[in-house]
Amino acid sequence: MNADPRRLARVLGHGFEREELLERALTHRSAGPLNNERLEFLGDALIGFLMAEVLLERFPQADEGALSRMRASLVNRESLAELARGMQLGDYLRLGAGELRTGGQGRDSILADALEAVLGAVFLDAGFAATRTLVLRLFAPRLEQTIAIQAAKDPKTRLQEWLQSRKRPLPEYLVLDIGGDQHAQTFTVSCLLPDADVRTQGEGSSRRRAEQAAAQAMLERIEDV
Repeated sequence: MNADPRRLARVLGHGFEREELLERALTHRSAGPLNNERLEFLGDALIGFLMAEVLLERFPQADEGALSRMRASLVNRESLAELARGMQLGDYLRLGAGELRTGGQGRDSILADALEAVLGAVFLDAGFAATRTLVLRLFAPRLEQTIAIQAAKDPKTRLQEWLQSRKRPLPEYLVLDIGGDQHAQTFTVSCLLPDADVRTQGEGSSRRRAEQAAAQAMLERIEDV
């Protein structure tokens, strides 16, 4: 092991009561039978659950498919390896001679597994609340990026995706009224869900903006239809 694991503990912001857990988490199977595979199994489950929990809270209108896709974009080998590199996790790993010769300390799969194992070790050392705090801190930038991407989708797109995911017909938009002078028109548009006979309205300075407003109004009613 190239670096003192206690330094890694300081990077994590968690002082281990049972330092042997951290050492086990940093030991690859190539280094011997007492390795991090079981902790990796635990950490993988914890990360998946915690990301599911926070996505469920942040996106109350998202369906199971959308939530699963967002979680997969957050929790995958590449993203975990990137987080591991950010804390120089490879410097702390205990690897067998063969893995060392082939640069295993920089391999995505080994880094991702080790990060999962470290989080599993934190759970066994300090419990769920401490693990949750650490996971949410580590994933905070990626979560904010995911939220920004979802927010950037316009209401018509989000409504269409929601309906398609449930195999429901697409909404129908109808111009109800065009008022005002030619240079300052106001459009009133309805949005209809044909299979539920639910209708909303929106106004805007163009047909497109009015449709977006009507779609947004429908999104706000969506849990009731």
